[in-house]
Amino acid sequence: MMIQAQSSTSSGRMPYHEFYLDDFAPREHYTPLWEHIRKTGQSALGDKAQAAHLALRTEGVTFTVYSENEEGIERVWPFDLLPRIIPAAEWVPIEAGLKQRVRAINLFLCDLYHKQQILKDGVLPADLIFQGKDFRREIMDIDPPQGIYPHISGIDLIRDETGRYLVLEDNCRTPSGVSYMIENRIVERRILPEFFAKYRVRRVEHYPALLLQALRYLSPRGADNAEVVLLTPGIYNSAYFEHTFLAKEMGIELVEGRDLFVKNNVVYMRTTQGLRRVDVVYRRVDDAFLDPLAFRPDSMLGVAGIVDAWRAGNVAIVNAPGCGIADDKAVYPFVPDIIRYYLGERPILDNVPTYLMTRPDDQAFVLDNLERMVVKSVSESGGYGMLMGPASTPALRAEFAQNIRENPRNYIAQPVIPLSRHVCYLDGELESRHIDLRPYVIYGKDIEVVPGGLTRVALTKGSLVVNSSQGGGSKDTWVLAE
Repeated sequence: MMIQAQSSTSSGRMPYHEFYLDDFAPREHYTPLWEHIRKTGQSALGDKAQAAHLALRTEGVTFTVYSENEEGIERVWPFDLLPRIIPAAEWVPIEAGLKQRVRAINLFLCDLYHKQQILKDGVLPADLIFQGKDFRREIMDIDPPQGIYPHISGIDLIRDETGRYLVLEDNCRTPSGVSYMIENRIVERRILPEFFAKYRVRRVEHYPALLLQALRYLSPRGADNAEVVLLTPGIYNSAYFEHTFLAKEMGIELVEGRDLFVKNNVVYMRTTQGLRRVDVVYRRVDDAFLDPLAFRPDSMLGVAGIVDAWRAGNVAIVNAPGCGIADDKAVYPFVPDIIRYYLGERPILDNVPTYLMTRPDDQAFVLDNLERMVVKSVSESGGYGMLMGPASTPALRAEFAQNIRENPRNYIAQPVIPLSRHVCYLDGELESRHIDLRPYVIYGKDIEVVPGGLTRVALTKGSLVVNSSQGGGSKDTWVLAE
């Protein structure tokens, strides 16, 4: 049985391989899995892969890709059979680092929308914040329930060539993908129970219960009386499957903006039995469209007056409006300083080295080395608005250089990091592909990190882009118990 050999990236550095060592022997925690595959053969994996695809299609586990003409194409969620396995000792610092990061980000947001002491002390440039499109002046001095802003975070992690975990970016607005993390586990348990017989794997299926508990904790009328709803933009949203999945799993109502209204700063839901007061709104609608009275007046997706109801303390909004400034890619380089400033601690998880285009020296260096850089627009996500230098054309690099000069606040750059690789079963062969990891952090009464997360896979050979919208897939992620 052959595994495709790993290759070095354009930077010349050899990526860390998570599955096997340099001599192609599997790492210790993969040995039981590898021995089972050797005994049963690759043909058995082929049958399992077909069964997994059929199960996902039957269950309606899909995502939507939008083409250039904005026509949505619904596809079955791409799933690779071979799990990513993280030993218990390896997970401990990851979990601690994620909790530390989210705790500091929450303190940062609380300060930013109240006293702004961190700006007065010069830890961050004030104009960096005030020029950010996700800084919401409309919510200044609002006290969110329980003092929490980022109730749900998806922190993207990668591993460098030494195997060290680094934070690639923070997602503090409406992070997606958790439903696929759970569906991956459900399918894996159903299709490959023999794999689980060889390991003690910590569960992820309890995420909806953890989330509901955190949402109820925010209710102004107390957890026992909390009426919680999930606000969706509607069926044409690319993450609509996730919205329906989570609402069903938590046993809460899935609503659109037209189902809610505000009267006397109280949010109500229209039902067939009459009006019901709403205490907590888990919104999957972006800030700009959340309330036409506070943000975009042309929005048909939100609820007029909901920000005033939030200001009055009569409803909790999850995640809180204004969280987007914390995952602004130009703010990201300062998160280690934010951790030191608010917690007085050394960051447990390091950032990827990042160049700010608002700094003349950084900009000059990046413009001279675009073919070796990854350039990202601070306002884009999902792999859009990005220049992958080594794979780019001279014309595209020239276009990005011009954009950077015209609007430096809108761009950051990072060196190409050789993402770690993992074995995947693709078209009847075992091949290595690049991966990352998005663990999910829930901030309620306590901060909970789900043991695992969504491992995303760059299914295209040689690609470093793992986003599903750009042709990526996923794996089940196993965190082992002690």
